[in-house]
Amino acid sequence: MIKRTLYFGNPSYLSLTNAQLVLRLPEVEKNETVPEHFKKEASASIPVEDIGIVVLDHKQITITQALIEALLENNVALITCDSTHHPTGLMLPLCGNTIQNERFRAQLDATEPLKKQLWAQTISQKIKNQAAMFGSRNIDNNYFTPLYRNVKSGDPDNCEATAAAYYWGYIFNSLPFGEGWGGASFKRFREGLPPNNYLNYGYALLRATMARSIVGAGLLPTLGIFHHNRYNAYCLADDLMEPYRPYVDKVVYSIIEEYGINEDIPKEIKAILLKIPAMDVLMEGEKSPLMNATQRTAVSLVKCFNGDQRKLVYPDFM
Repeated sequence: MIKRTLYFGNPSYLSLTNAQLVLRLPEVEKNETVPEHFKKEASASIPVEDIGIVVLDHKQITITQALIEALLENNVALITCDSTHHPTGLMLPLCGNTIQNERFRAQLDATEPLKKQLWAQTISQKIKNQAAMFGSRNIDNNYFTPLYRNVKSGDPDNCEATAAAYYWGYIFNSLPFGEGWGGASFKRFREGLPPNNYLNYGYALLRATMARSIVGAGLLPTLGIFHHNRYNAYCLADDLMEPYRPYVDKVVYSIIEEYGINEDIPKEIKAILLKIPAMDVLMEGEKSPLMNATQRTAVSLVKCFNGDQRKLVYPDFM
């Protein structure tokens, strides 16, 4: 079953009743001119077990401890946004799998050669998916072929950075950016000009989705196979999400085609980005919701750590 992504962008009361997330609107409840029957109808509920991600994007949202507990018990990723309405915090359960201790040990005992091989697979698939993204937009992608075919263990030749420089230099060239937004001058920086804001939002949702899958598989999201920043609590999520990034780029590309560029992220664009966890990806020849695919990737990593298989399972861009 595809888990739902819930977004709350208005003043709200969020609580738990009978294993259901209950939404009430304070602006309605405090309005004495509104009939009581309308106030009751203005509330809504959804089973917690159907939820995968919750995004809180308003300073006047009240959420109960009981609901937070229920969300975490069901491995829901709880995202909070800052004053600019961009995701800034992520809460996940400490225990997401019944044999977590066993899997922690396998992860901690993974050898450097194994991690370097897994990173090479990850980068090779990322570059391959970047090439496919170019192909889907009729952009020449021959530059990527020798890169993804020749990624060595640990990527000592830095094929990832070479591919990224070319990728971001051309990906938005053909789009109608409008005056002051030349596609050829686009630079990919977290704090850079739009559409970096679109990309950041989409990647934050992707990161939360992957982190949720990692915890569900019984692994430590902090301990990466490549990323190892001491201040980063989600190094492994940042590793495993790499081949999925072109799917976010695909969504952003389509948004720019239809809506152009905005300094802020309007609600209609945010609604499109929030569908990323449910979008279809191609996994081992079959279509699968992205959220389900990330779970399969995380489980494949467990099998690699246990010695049951040698390859990570990643999506092929479509």
